[in-house]
Amino acid sequence: MRLLTLTAITALATAFAGAASAQDDDLREFANELFDPIPITPPDLPNNIISRQRVDLGAMLFFDPRMSRSGLFSCQSCHNVGLGGGDGLETSIGHGWQAGPRNSPTVYNAVFNIAQFWDGRAQDLMEQAMGPVVAGVEMNNTPERLLETLNSMEEYVTAFEEAFPGEEDPVTFENFARAIESFEATLITPNSRFDQYLKGIDALTEQEVRGLESFIDQGCASCHAGINMGGEAYYPFGLVERPGANVLPEGDRGRFQVTATAADDYVFRASPLRNIELTAPYFHSGVVWSLEEAVAVMGVSQLGADLSEQEIEDIAAFLRTLTGEIPEVVHPTLPASTDATPRPEPM
Repeated sequence: MRLLTLTAITALATAFAGAASAQDDDLREFANELFDPIPITPPDLPNNIISRQRVDLGAMLFFDPRMSRSGLFSCQSCHNVGLGGGDGLETSIGHGWQAGPRNSPTVYNAVFNIAQFWDGRAQDLMEQAMGPVVAGVEMNNTPERLLETLNSMEEYVTAFEEAFPGEEDPVTFENFARAIESFEATLITPNSRFDQYLKGIDALTEQEVRGLESFIDQGCASCHAGINMGGEAYYPFGLVERPGANVLPEGDRGRFQVTATAADDYVFRASPLRNIELTAPYFHSGVVWSLEEAVAVMGVSQLGADLSEQEIEDIAAFLRTLTGEIPEVVHPTLPASTDATPRPEPM
């Protein structure tokens, strides 16, 4: 056997490296066709503005438990900004310590979703902000009682006047929701390692690159694409093989409960995958706590693929690169209640 000189070995290594580099470039280029990095600044809102005054007011309302009838539950209760934007529970707990029907979606990057809630029943964050206030299983309040609470505190009245200048009566239920929408739109998480990769930085390990390849090749990106790696469309859960009743409860028929259309039976909005490692437990039922197990379930139920243990580990490793820079959110100082503020009602 002819021995290779050092020069020849170096030349071969360079050739192999060049081929690998070309493959990496092709994968990155293809990934950029499927996905978009999270921007550094919030997007424009179709029917709202993001002003300093509205964001500050929205933060106060987001954290204030007096927006609930019991005085115990706030938006932060189910969308904890220190816990990945969720609450870390299978299903959220609300008024009367009732367990809600579904797992709480993360508030981070929610502004990029096509619609809000697992079934898409709210078209935007403004509409979403109204729902939990009046839901009996959540905050169990009424718009009238909420406005009475806000108008009882001069600091809130002034904050609404500054956030909605020129309006004759700025303290409205709609403006309450607009302010929360403005605040929540700022809760974005840019500069994940995957975003860096999309921008040309070699920020992924070999295993994570393999995971990205499998994520694309196996068909995961068919539903989980775009800026939020999901949240763009609706799909049947159990597209190929319906999972067990613990993962897909028979009583929760998904988007069908919104549209009453047979084609929407057990259809849900594809879950956004940004910061997925921070938002366990998984699925709308919230019964799966392991990211690897969630990948395996999706492989069987949505793709009809019995993924190998190595593929599952690789895909999970890739998904962990989707964790971005979590914004620092300072808990605001809230106005003091007055004699006119409705008192908390026992549950």
